[in-house]
Amino acid sequence: MAGTEQKPDVYTQVTNHIIQAMETVGTFRLPWITDEGTRCARPVNIASQHPYNGVNTISLWITALGAAYPSHVWGTYRQWQAKGCQVRKGEKATVIVFYRRLDHDDKERVRFVAKASWVFNAAQVDGYAATEHVLPDMPSFDPVHSAEILVARTGAKVEEHGDVACYIPSQDVILMPDRRRFTDQRSTAPSEAFYSTLCHELVHWSGAKPRLDRDLTGRFGDKAYAMEELVAELGAAFLCADLGISQAPREDHAGYIKSWLAVLKEDKRAIFTAASKAAQAAQWLQSMDAIDVKSAEAA
Repeated sequence: MAGTEQKPDVYTQVTNHIIQAMETVGTFRLPWITDEGTRCARPVNIASQHPYNGVNTISLWITALGAAYPSHVWGTYRQWQAKGCQVRKGEKATVIVFYRRLDHDDKERVRFVAKASWVFNAAQVDGYAATEHVLPDMPSFDPVHSAEILVARTGAKVEEHGDVACYIPSQDVILMPDRRRFTDQRSTAPSEAFYSTLCHELVHWSGAKPRLDRDLTGRFGDKAYAMEELVAELGAAFLCADLGISQAPREDHAGYIKSWLAVLKEDKRAIFTAASKAAQAAQWLQSMDAIDVKSAEAA
């Protein structure tokens, strides 16, 4: 009908939510990096107790951090009602996306359609006992054993020397600065700054051809480098949340944010692709065993 505004689809809604946060996040911070060492737990659903994944994790992190919600528990209006809780009048919901399977005659072709759902944080409802879902504190002293175990299980070759952090594909090696260089971090302990940087490089390492073979050039062309960095940043955020450590801010974030925004504004599904690839990398790294890695590389 002429004059009727069309409601944005779920891809546009979620992408715009993330773009808005990136544009107001500041020079050296991203929405999934917290201030003063606050750990950012994975958001979980009140009904299933399962963590949200992919782009939904990012969207809910952004809302929680922007509104200073202390809880990582979320649910739809009906899910909160089923738990005997009531969403307070005037509270604003956050959009997430889920995929519904389409039924058709051809059983060999499976298609899914993206649908929007609206959820509220535990801080927006009355009648919720937050103590039931509080995560235990993780030790903050060096070393972080859970991170050391993760790195060891991957079998990745990590060399610690110099002052540069990077993954070198031609040598299949991760370079990390000496641990003593990770000092004077405003928002994280030196050990957490080290491991969050290492998680970023591990996500890059996971995308090599013998492993996940993550090639974004076909999808993003000359923007592939920027999107690979976004995948690594998101993947590191997922890993840090699961390891119980704070993700350290990087001094090159301002430049990356500018390049990411350019892609996200051109392509409403770019953040979905990046989040999906990041979640795949984080899950793969956490489930990997050094023996499996060596077998894959020898194949």
